Amino acid sequence: MSELVTVEVEGGICRITLNRPEVMNALNRPLRAALTSALLAGHSARVIVLTGAGRGFCSGQDLGDATGLDEAGFEATLNDEYVPMIRAIVDAPVPVIAAVDGVAAGAGANLALACDLVIAAESAVFIQAFARIGLIPDAGGTSFLPRRVGVQRAMGAALLAEPVPAARAADWGMIWEAVPDDQFALVVAARAAHLAKGPTGAYAALKQALRGAFDQPLEAQLAVEARLQGVCGASGDFREGVAAFQEKRAPRFTGR
Repeated sequence: MSELVTVEVEGGICRITLNRPEVMNALNRPLRAALTSALLAGHSARVIVLTGAGRGFCSGQDLGDATGLDEAGFEATLNDEYVPMIRAIVDAPVPVIAAVDGVAAGAGANLALACDLVIAAESAVFIQAFARIGLIPDAGGTSFLPRRVGVQRAMGAALLAEPVPAARAADWGMIWEAVPDDQFALVVAARAAHLAKGPTGAYAALKQALRGAFDQPLEAQLAVEARLQGVCGASGDFREGVAAFQEKRAPRFTGR
């Protein structure tokens, strides 16, 4: 049997691929566990790229895996398996890119939205499919979606459960960019390579600052900025960045 998740590490880039293409990478219990472990291991890289094998990014929860669950079972599955998986993305100290080629549906769509950057092929679609089977968005969807696109568009996407094409998702601000299919792999590789050469410590700090910005008032956020900027300003990467600017050359960041 093939690995449920494949991992390739090269040049500071950890590429994690969901590998159940026969079911469009539907999330069953073993895949969720394997993905969480791979994501946590990827924290030691300089950038993580999350993608899916075959013709879809991820079709969401494997419904066969959920058959027979009662109320407590659904709650336990989300708390014990989905929460650690999403937190492994959100809390990663390095940038996480979702490379979406094909369908991202249900929890698969929200797995992508948990990432720091979402790059999609123009043929990709995002579907908040939960209402089709009598559920609400999970895997962080009720947090990520309205923050990215506003309440009205989030409501429409969730209530109607209609596919949102990648170009529209980019227009809405749901994702970073939609690129032509024939350029997709090249763009993802270029974005990942750029981030892998960047100031990893500053990336970790800006992720912390931006992800917490919606949860506190301006004064508290200003204090967060001051504290984190103090850490960044004392780093070797800042000194290297200034030196490179003055010497008119590309910086050589080390992440320290």
